[in-house]
Amino acid sequence: MDWAASERLRSAAGLSTFLRSLIAATALASASVGAARAESITSALARAYAGNPDLNQSRAAVRVRDEETPKALSGMRPKASIQASAGPQYANLRFPAGRDQVTGKRTYTLEEYTGYPRGATFNLSQNVFDGGRTENSVKQAESNVFAARATMRLTEQAILQNGATAYMNVLRDTAVMNLRKNNIAVLEQQLKQTRDRFQVGEVTRTDVAQAEASLAQAKSELYAAQAQLKNSVASYRQIIGVEPNHLDPGRSLETHLPRSLNEAISVAIAEHPGVVSALHQVDAAELAVKVAESALSPTLSVNAQVSNQYDSFLGIPGTRQFSAAANGQLNIPLYQGGAEYASIRQAKEQLAQARLNADLQRDSVRASVVSSYGLLETAKASIISGQAAVKAAETALAGVREEAKVGQRTTLDVLNAQQALLNARVNLVVSQRDRVVASYAALGAIGRLSAEELNLNVALYDPSIHYEQVKTKWFGTDTPDGR
Repeated sequence: MDWAASERLRSAAGLSTFLRSLIAATALASASVGAARAESITSALARAYAGNPDLNQSRAAVRVRDEETPKALSGMRPKASIQASAGPQYANLRFPAGRDQVTGKRTYTLEEYTGYPRGATFNLSQNVFDGGRTENSVKQAESNVFAARATMRLTEQAILQNGATAYMNVLRDTAVMNLRKNNIAVLEQQLKQTRDRFQVGEVTRTDVAQAEASLAQAKSELYAAQAQLKNSVASYRQIIGVEPNHLDPGRSLETHLPRSLNEAISVAIAEHPGVVSALHQVDAAELAVKVAESALSPTLSVNAQVSNQYDSFLGIPGTRQFSAAANGQLNIPLYQGGAEYASIRQAKEQLAQARLNADLQRDSVRASVVSSYGLLETAKASIISGQAAVKAAETALAGVREEAKVGQRTTLDVLNAQQALLNARVNLVVSQRDRVVASYAALGAIGRLSAEELNLNVALYDPSIHYEQVKTKWFGTDTPDGR
């Protein structure tokens, strides 16, 4: 079979070659080439879900926020303390002892001694009423916990979406690199044939130079593709946690998406973590106003004290003092410099700001849904047109080569047709990648991009476990392992 016939077969199988390049793109320059289990996009995302540092840091931030609830509950819990003291005390006493009978002058008696005063006091205090400060502080802490969980969900979505993007970028760049390698092989054969024809006078030196220039340009594009692949591999390693190796083809998540754009917008406004977090922040801001207003309310507490002291009276040895007391304390604030009023006004302004932020989040989420659905539809349309472009470019290349054999086309025409076919295949690879990435972005835009929705083979993180472990904890410094 001559070279022209083999190229016709290569062109006829162009689309299947492209698909193999996209689906079977596995052997990366930076990855091992030994026999290894293939990595799917779901298994890669499971790795990211379990071990990504950004996501683990976000989970730790939620656990930090959990501790605000027991801190708030402490406002109505009893407070007890013991004060103890001990130490030597030197005393020098001088006191009147009457008058001298002869001179009539006042006389004094001097005593010096060293005592060891010591003792302990037990204090117990219990708030009975604090104007609702503790109750509202607890509710505020709970709202902040829920807001933190929603923010963690945002991070989870971002990690999963970035992981899917990195996965598809590696597949895309590997396929593009393979296409460009294949293009170099074709151009090298083209250059060889052109030089042979130049030797027998069928073409000019210009045709040879054009073939050489095309080959040089193809090599430059291959180097750029290799650099792009290395960059994508680095991003994959950063997000997923391992080097990419033997990647299976990624699949679109269109079956997980609502059927209509309006339905997707309704779901997003109700479920998106950004909106949920903003609404919990509004609740927390409303409760912050009530907490600030509690500074104007009276407070009532009950206090008890038991004290036992030895050698405490001027350090005199042998003395002892015992006391016990219980009392109620009522505090009615009248005016405290105006700071409490400023705090209330400030809390109200922060509430208004939180409500505006919730409106902003709704608008932002809606725009994101519309944009992501538009990108998904564009990618799907691009695939259809890209497949047609590849078929047309293959037919055109075959025709140009046949015409060139009888002198109706120049070498430059053949090279241009070859480049057009390469560009069509590369564009189709990009469109395939964009469709998968856009489907993940659309699912994230409506707020449902999660390990549970994707059915990842991984233990789901439940933030409520740690919260339940600590919210009513009275004492202890060990952190529970509710992770």
